[in-house]
Amino acid sequence: MSRIRLFWDFFGPSATRTAEHFRKHLDEFLLANSVADCETGTSSSGPGHDAAYCVAPLETSEGLQRALRPRRSEPEP
Repeated sequence: MSRIRLFWDFFGPSATRTAEHFRKHLDEFLLANSVADCETGTSSSGPGHDAAYCVAPLETSEGLQRALRPRRSEPEP
């Protein structure tokens, strides 16, 4: 099954906290909408740039992209 990683990027001195907070809302959205087989987390690309992410099956990711508008995406290896 093909999977894709969706990213929501945050910049600035509060990027880490904002990404962590967004992840909580992302988890709530997935639960409320019964979206299964997704993994969420946060990552840092360096000081002042953090992201929340969701790894989702390709067929699920299309709906997530329409509903939540991630900044970028990449195929999961």
